[in-house]
Amino acid sequence: MLGHNPPLDPVQRMLVDVTHTQLPLVAGKQVAEEQGPLLAFLVRLTGARRIVEVGTFTGLSALSMAQALPPDGTLLTCDVSEEWTKHAREAWAKAGVEDKIELRIAPALETLAALPAEPSIDMAFIDADKENYVGYWDALVPRMRQGGLLVVDNVFLHGGVIDPEATGPAAAIKEFNERVKADERVESVMLAVADGLTLARKV
Repeated sequence: MLGHNPPLDPVQRMLVDVTHTQLPLVAGKQVAEEQGPLLAFLVRLTGARRIVEVGTFTGLSALSMAQALPPDGTLLTCDVSEEWTKHAREAWAKAGVEDKIELRIAPALETLAALPAEPSIDMAFIDADKENYVGYWDALVPRMRQGGLLVVDNVFLHGGVIDPEATGPAAAIKEFNERVKADERVESVMLAVADGLTLARKV
């Protein structure tokens, strides 16, 4: 599959390598290699100009999406870690997209609540702490424009969502998946990409 997808460019490849060498114990938080080209494809497909991301980590997903934005496009990304996001900032600068990306270091629910209430977001990507997925969803959906796209990672949670006695993050993702399925504000599909990916279009 990777051989038939667009390859990572030198900065993206460097960021993957840096993440695995500098942060080996948490490197699994980085999006799967095939997700970067997919996110960029979705940005171009939707014509997105305003993107909000919840969960930056070392910045590969933000980098991929920012590179696909038009010249007037912007990406707001939320995280709470200066340690992880310093690698993101370095990569964005090397790729020449740092002027398109605004990183806010604060709890994402606070950042989202402070955004304008009117529906103006073209695309959103959720990939952060699983217990707050429902909160992120509820904050973002009303702010998405009609036809806007929400992309949500880890909806399989390594298979934990099929455990009838799931607890913790797995239970949170089970609840989230049911919330999305029942949400009449969107039409959604769940895909077997990496650890499960949900795409939802605001209707």
